[in-house]
Amino acid sequence: MDLTQVKLVVTDMDGTLLNDQGKVSPRFFELFKELQKHNIQFVAASGRQYFSIIDKLNRIKDEITVVAENGGITVQKAEVLDTCTVDAEVVHDLIRQMREIKDAYIVLCGKEQAYVESDHEPFIEIFQEYYTKFKRVPDLTEISNDHFFKIAVYSFGGSEVTTYPIAKKLEDQVKVKVSGENWLDISHLDTDKGRALKILQESLNITKAETMVFGDYNNDLEMISLADYSFAMQNAHPNVTKAANYQTKSNNESGVEYILEQLIEAKESLLTK
Repeated sequence: MDLTQVKLVVTDMDGTLLNDQGKVSPRFFELFKELQKHNIQFVAASGRQYFSIIDKLNRIKDEITVVAENGGITVQKAEVLDTCTVDAEVVHDLIRQMREIKDAYIVLCGKEQAYVESDHEPFIEIFQEYYTKFKRVPDLTEISNDHFFKIAVYSFGGSEVTTYPIAKKLEDQVKVKVSGENWLDISHLDTDKGRALKILQESLNITKAETMVFGDYNNDLEMISLADYSFAMQNAHPNVTKAANYQTKSNNESGVEYILEQLIEAKESLLTK
């Protein structure tokens, strides 16, 4: 790999930059400062809520670009660059359909905050790891005064087993994406991390050959296709491993940092020539 040409680094959060305890390593923040020295742009791209992402990356939140809600909203230094929303009527209809699925716990993801109607405490405990700004409401279909990016559906039985087989019938109307072992996301047909990344690449005048991407699950596939230096985590879904050009260590073994160290070393080597 000739990493000297890389100008843009994009990484997923859960299962990728975050370890299984939901933590970012101190080493990453050190490496981020090195990326800045070499004028390398950094993007955090996740299915998570924007507020949750910046909570994890609070130390550098004003220096990075955040693609949240699987590409539903892109924010750079507190400035909203792009959004892709779902009409309230469509959202409400989808919520009613998802309610019919046993073991489906629904989150309505809005620009202002997330909304949840379930009082199932085991789910609420898990939910709060991914959503830091939210409101518990009696009925999600009564919420209309917000802009909606997606519906996230959690299943204790597993998204590929419980929710996706039923929700996939909607794929001609909306984007249905298995975004984690237990999470399924339903959004506008145009919404994905790849669309958001392409907009960023064009605005920054950065090519596929100058882009590095890290991912682990199916909601990372579109952005992986837009980077020559695409890395699947060792813990990645088989679809991601197949799609990526390279593989790195697992999220618990600092797989992102392992490659970033090589990137910085390659950049440093240019300075000594």
